[in-house]
Amino acid sequence: MKTAIIFISENSFALAESLKRELSEAELISTTGVGECRRITSLNEFMSESFHLYDAFIFIGALGICIRSISPFVEDKRTDPAVVCVDAMGRHAISVLSGHIGKANELTLRVAGILGAEPVITTQSDLSGMWALDTLGEKFHWHSHVFLPEHHANAIDSLRENTPGAQKSGMNSVIGLFVSGAPTALYLATRDKGTEWLEAHLPAHVTLCKQTEEIDSRRFKLLIAVSPVLPDVSLPTLTYIPQVVQVGIGLAHQAGPVEEVKEALFETLGRHGVVPQAVAAFNTIDVKQNEPVVHALIQEGYTVNFFCAEELNSVEVPNPSTVVAKHVGTPSVSEASALLAAGSRRSLVPKQKGSNYTLAASIQRRNLREGHIEIVGAGPGDPDLISVRGRQFLEKADLILYAGSLVPHELTLCAKPGATVRSSASMDLEEQFRLMKQFYDNGAFIVRLHTGDPCIYGAIQEQMNYFDKYGMSYHITPGISSFQAAAAALQSQFTIPEKVQSIILTRGEGRTPMPEKEQLHLLARSQSTMCIFLSAGIAEEVQKELMQEYPPHTPVAVCYHLTWKDERIYRGELKDLARIVKENKLTLTTMIVVGEAIDNRKGLSRLYAADFKHLFRE
Repeated sequence: MKTAIIFISENSFALAESLKRELSEAELISTTGVGECRRITSLNEFMSESFHLYDAFIFIGALGICIRSISPFVEDKRTDPAVVCVDAMGRHAISVLSGHIGKANELTLRVAGILGAEPVITTQSDLSGMWALDTLGEKFHWHSHVFLPEHHANAIDSLRENTPGAQKSGMNSVIGLFVSGAPTALYLATRDKGTEWLEAHLPAHVTLCKQTEEIDSRRFKLLIAVSPVLPDVSLPTLTYIPQVVQVGIGLAHQAGPVEEVKEALFETLGRHGVVPQAVAAFNTIDVKQNEPVVHALIQEGYTVNFFCAEELNSVEVPNPSTVVAKHVGTPSVSEASALLAAGSRRSLVPKQKGSNYTLAASIQRRNLREGHIEIVGAGPGDPDLISVRGRQFLEKADLILYAGSLVPHELTLCAKPGATVRSSASMDLEEQFRLMKQFYDNGAFIVRLHTGDPCIYGAIQEQMNYFDKYGMSYHITPGISSFQAAAAALQSQFTIPEKVQSIILTRGEGRTPMPEKEQLHLLARSQSTMCIFLSAGIAEEVQKELMQEYPPHTPVAVCYHLTWKDERIYRGELKDLARIVKENKLTLTTMIVVGEAIDNRKGLSRLYAADFKHLFRE
């Protein structure tokens, strides 16, 4: 954001300089000659010349001066820059102009944080906790379309035309209804970060409807939807249109006239309710790369992806064609390319035939509102150490299946009313999968909760194998590992400048054999900091192997239930490791840390040395 920081008093230079250090694209501007800044002779002349050359202005001084200097140039909230005013003492940061669209409210919070000032934001939606409808689309990369019942123009056709005036007026009407607290229905046809945010921040007067049939005009006065298809309702409607549709096309050789074919493609999508702004990409076979229609779509700004016949052959389609197979080596182009690009098995628009083209469309798999499994890292144990995203997933889950032998039950107490919470401690893999699939097939949101970070001894590989086999949607949310919790509890940096620069995460050889090249005594040759999981029960063997390379006096820490309420940590030397474990009866959930980094306070990094120059410090 190109920002001008304007100060008119020499006493404000320190505030301006503090802001400049944190705002990388900012420029200091002043009518005084103090400090390194651009000097101007007249504030009014500068604003006349520069009002639309900057994304934002930060005034340091009286609010009245700020208002008078910008007022002749204020035109429209959609084009005006953000303006923030900071008083000369740096006590208040005030959002003055373009709070939402120009991002003045965001900048106000940033400025207040830099200066330790109190932010002053007067926008009603911010103060009431309501959604800023006019900026949600930009925030989550959605297009927006407003439908008012009194407007009878074809909605899909209007999206191909430039009608900013009507859309602006309609948006103002919708915002008026929303901020007045009119009963509002929320319909979400797809899933992404934006829809997850909406679900997590529902205002009191908004009701989530899973089907359009639930949207009763006698109950609701406004509909807000996120959908690639415009809802067919009689209510005032604000539709946010995500780019989630993959369109597959097959083209006759040199199909034309080009504009007619291109328009026919969009008309075909429109007959099935798919609006142009919902198209993420067009897809076809690679032998059609030089078709004029393909070039026309690219020139209009659309992405076009190409697949070879072998790739398309791998997709099972409902409407294969022997004629197509004869000519291009695959029985399907439009359907297969749409499904392949979407990573889906489900069509939004089944194969449609035109005179010189075929078309099919699918919603991207990751955006479908179907069953979904989120594999979440619970962190080391303390419920407060799960990620914000992980906690949000737990709060919305229909089923929480947690590793009960390793994950404290307290982590699941944030589950929503009616959610099913089960421990997997007594279940084998098949039992776990059957339970998850039962919920998945009913469209449920499932959290599979693993200790620490799932990628470290999380036993998720075999679960993902099942998910892949059945074409199930899943994703991984990382967590804080117990080795990180160990470093924090030991108040140690596990890397020492010029001495130890590697951390080895491993385990001793128990019931699960270790690869020959990963035997502990071989890893110990590096003298790295070693964090040993799942090995308290074989502490004698671990000590014996490590002492082949580490000196007997090497620091060691045995950490039990890190971050749990009953956390215990025992320090000592490597020669005493087995005794420490045995005397304290330590078995499960115990981390063994070995290395000179434990409690080390020697050695300086170059990062903060006075003579060390880098991008942010000269």
